[in-house]
Amino acid sequence: MAQVLIKRFCKMKNHIKRPFRVAIEGNVGAGKSTLIKYFENFNEVELNLEPIETWRDLNGHNLLQLSYSDPQRWNFAFQHNVQLSRLSIQSKSTNKAIQIFERSLQNNRYCFVEMAHDKGLLSSPEFGVICQWYDFIEKNVDIELDLIVYLRTSPDIVYKRMQERNRPEERTIPLEYLEDLHNYYEKWLIEKTNYNLSCPILVIDVDKDLGDSQRMDMYKAFEDAILGKIPVIQN
Repeated sequence: MAQVLIKRFCKMKNHIKRPFRVAIEGNVGAGKSTLIKYFENFNEVELNLEPIETWRDLNGHNLLQLSYSDPQRWNFAFQHNVQLSRLSIQSKSTNKAIQIFERSLQNNRYCFVEMAHDKGLLSSPEFGVICQWYDFIEKNVDIELDLIVYLRTSPDIVYKRMQERNRPEERTIPLEYLEDLHNYYEKWLIEKTNYNLSCPILVIDVDKDLGDSQRMDMYKAFEDAILGKIPVIQN
């Protein structure tokens, strides 16, 4: 009965015009939050940075740090927490015409969860539980994206940037982790292996370190595409 009511509610919701949804994707240190902050003075845009503070404080426990320091023990709990926090953000209502998210539910499912399972950090039963939850969400809640912006980088470049910004939880992340994550991003967004992507992808090469003025020029060049004012042409 509950499932029937949820489906009826979601059908009603689909008749309500929702905002244009954009996910900014990329490896650690690719510049996702910097790009998002470019749009902070656009009145029609709602910005949603990664809910890092939620992951840092779950009833006093820093799940982000725990998952980096002992992933074998804590990855399952962390992935659940990430999925719930992203669902809360990606399904909320807004009066803004455009919503921009730093990463997405889809990214967590098809990059981080896949990678954790393949690396043995999630057992098959744990992987199955998370995937079942995601499948239920996707079928019963409107989490659809209208555009994915992929900030594409080389792992060694973002490793250097990560070391320079020196976030406490990231100090133990090896280059190999960034290489693995890069490969899963490539499978998901470039090779599109086994994943049904229902929205266009805007790929931006961000390997080159730019000054503030050059970076603003680059953002300006892609502004209309990111705001949905012009279509993104797929190869």
